[in-house]
Amino acid sequence: MSSLPLPPLKGFLEFAVYSAQNSDKDRVMALIESCYQEHGDQIILNGDDSDLLNLEGNYRGRAGEFIIVEDQQQTIVGCHAVVPLDQQFHACTFKRLYLHKSLRGLGLGQALMQWALDWARSQGFQRVEFWSDTRFERAHKFFLKAGFLTENTTRKMDDGIQPYSEFFFWIDL
Repeated sequence: MSSLPLPPLKGFLEFAVYSAQNSDKDRVMALIESCYQEHGDQIILNGDDSDLLNLEGNYRGRAGEFIIVEDQQQTIVGCHAVVPLDQQFHACTFKRLYLHKSLRGLGLGQALMQWALDWARSQGFQRVEFWSDTRFERAHKFFLKAGFLTENTTRKMDDGIQPYSEFFFWIDL
């Protein structure tokens, strides 16, 4: 169990929500690895996934937050994070929105997104920007439904086991 409990996500009292600690990293990586494997990918700790080695420093240490969602067996089944991008322009980025495959489509992802939007607003952010792997088509529909905008601008990445591209999304709060 993680050490910093947070209020439950609205409508999901059966799940515990915690502020992630470094001691949670192996369980967080297990969730993310399972999501990556759905797309033939894997975690690369010396690449884009290096932030997972120090959850506290890379998130709360940068004035952000990383939350995890545990089921009743204390398995991490979801996570989401927010990190400031530019304090001058009141912008932040969302990272690490992952949900166990068996829980998608039930509203838990929406609750995680609402947590992140509420947290960003409470910290004075006025805009959220992020990039998302082009292979995560279901997630892109989810982002658009949540009010995010995109121009289908892409960037090419080569920090995984295979090259990939990402779409840019944003929302003004």
